[in-house]
Amino acid sequence: MLKQSCLTLLIFLLIQGCNFKKTSEDKTEANLPLTAKGRKTEIVYAKGFTIDYFDDFKLVSIINPFERQNDTIRYILQKKGAPKINGYPDAQRIEIPVAKMVATSSTHIALLELLGSENVLTGLASTQYVYSPKVTAMVKAGRISEIGVAGGLNEEKIVEMAPDVVMTIAGPDGRIDHYPTLEQAGIPFLINSEWVEKTPLARAEWLKLMAALLDKEELANEKFEKIATEYNRLAKLATTSKTKPTVLSGLNTKDAWFMPGGDGYMAVFLKDSGADYPWKNTKTTTSLPLSFEAVYPKALQADYWINVGFDPYDSRRTILAQDARYADFSAFKSGKMYSYNNRVNASGANDFFESGNINPHIVLSDLIKIFHPELLPDHQLVYYKQIQ
Repeated sequence: MLKQSCLTLLIFLLIQGCNFKKTSEDKTEANLPLTAKGRKTEIVYAKGFTIDYFDDFKLVSIINPFERQNDTIRYILQKKGAPKINGYPDAQRIEIPVAKMVATSSTHIALLELLGSENVLTGLASTQYVYSPKVTAMVKAGRISEIGVAGGLNEEKIVEMAPDVVMTIAGPDGRIDHYPTLEQAGIPFLINSEWVEKTPLARAEWLKLMAALLDKEELANEKFEKIATEYNRLAKLATTSKTKPTVLSGLNTKDAWFMPGGDGYMAVFLKDSGADYPWKNTKTTTSLPLSFEAVYPKALQADYWINVGFDPYDSRRTILAQDARYADFSAFKSGKMYSYNNRVNASGANDFFESGNINPHIVLSDLIKIFHPELLPDHQLVYYKQIQ
């Protein structure tokens, strides 16, 4: 009888031990507070958003998305079924991890792909301009629906799809109440204004915002750390070059030659790649609308000419056909003309504007290879190619 009682007690303890182990495992996974180790991220470069972590929710603030003061928009990110958080009456609530997302920009695709989460996409604006082969295949298979274009979404269709969130883009003329039908239906729309950022690493860091929606902060931290480390290594490498070639950017249009502002995204790339950009001291992040006559004296002497057109079939002949004066440029004569149209698919989607945003270290490698080929002898151009 005593042996039987001991055996029964032993079996009971084993079962309890298994249950305790399972409970402990559960506790280390989805049931951990949002502030647990590995579930937080810190914003280092980006100025356009912040993420604050609390035990049972995340508070996302999108700062001045429309380039105006006092325009901060807040979002409460909570686990599905969690009780409503008080104290933020104007904040939209988003249930996480997001399982169904509608995106309005191809840059959002790149963020999802880097986190291995492109499968959450159920709707997309302007599917024609998608470069990603994976997402293109999903569109063709009917797994992703087209919901209009960024400036004119089919809100009724989106309401029928019932996504967890719609990620939109912000423009200077944007406003918070831009999607009344979605608001009435209780579908949150999160504004992504990465384009406002002034530096390549700041734009790439919006990866962390996407990660917060997906509960993938640990993966995003790992991915971004590698990107930032490599970018900073390359920028330091560029400073070792003995030369600093002068660089011209873009093309003249009927109205103006839109040159990158000295504090803008492309100007930072040029600085970090060891180039001398003639308009580097202009204190603006927006493009400079210059006349051809204002650009011409500097263009005559520039060693390199980059961002020459968008068409993958552009050539020196087609560029010259647009304006015969281009033949006077030193870079035209030497053939040192390059553009970011090396990865353009049959529908005209350009990967520079898709994955290029999340791969600033690769873009920087391309530019250093162009301006200082001796520094990266083994690098093959990815986004850029020479205009022949």
